[in-house]
Amino acid sequence: MNYIMLYTVIIVTVLMWLGARRNPLLAFVEIGRELVRSYKFLLLVAGMFGVLAVNKYELQIEKKLHITSDYTSFVFGLEGHFVRDLQHLFFAPWLTPIIVFFYIFMLQAVLAASLGVYLLDKNRVMLYATCYAIILNYAIAIPFYLYFPVNEVWSYVPAGVRFTMLDVFPRFEQEYRPLSGLDNCFPSLHTAISVSTALLAFRSGNRRWMAITTVSAVTIVFGIFYLGIHWLTDMLGGTLLAVLSTTVAVQLAKLTLRSGEGRLTLRSRATDTH
Repeated sequence: MNYIMLYTVIIVTVLMWLGARRNPLLAFVEIGRELVRSYKFLLLVAGMFGVLAVNKYELQIEKKLHITSDYTSFVFGLEGHFVRDLQHLFFAPWLTPIIVFFYIFMLQAVLAASLGVYLLDKNRVMLYATCYAIILNYAIAIPFYLYFPVNEVWSYVPAGVRFTMLDVFPRFEQEYRPLSGLDNCFPSLHTAISVSTALLAFRSGNRRWMAITTVSAVTIVFGIFYLGIHWLTDMLGGTLLAVLSTTVAVQLAKLTLRSGEGRLTLRSRATDTH
């Protein structure tokens, strides 16, 4: 896991430079200034880490609740062999490492880089909206993981899907499974987070960041099927969650910055100062 963290830091740094075209190290200076000047941002960051902590311990909470429900067969009955057919149609040995790279690294890297890009752009509305979106996505998804458990597609034998992740990352189950339960499928947080970053990028007016987040989101959404992890239902749920969370997040950000500290507002989508 150490090398994954190291590569993620490197990718975040590169993405911030590409997205803002400024020294990415300045983002750390800017976040320090924002934390000092705004107690609201400090509380928001605390809330963000709080909901991430709850997500980390969701598996232990699930065990204590002794929930035995399983809605996997219900979901399979709704969509049948969609994931199997898509996997068979697009599978190629050269494509698998690319998809794994986006699934493992790009989700968290683009999310973290979004904060850096908006800090460097001095776009405080989008900075705050991204934090709110993270909180909302996880806060809404966690109850579904607890009370509407759906197993990953590859683990449900009738689906006929292969877990292609193991072709590139054989130790995925040993290293990642303790972080995410096998039945935490609906809604897809990979979809929700990646689509949320893209939607907020479009609202920011930074065209370069729009392009980067869109390519990442499209690849990740395709990847959840290609790798045999998520159902179509999970993706639809994740997309709806992204639309809801970003819409609410932007409004909350505007309300939070409604005083003099919110002078910097959304830029026009038609403009790009970079």
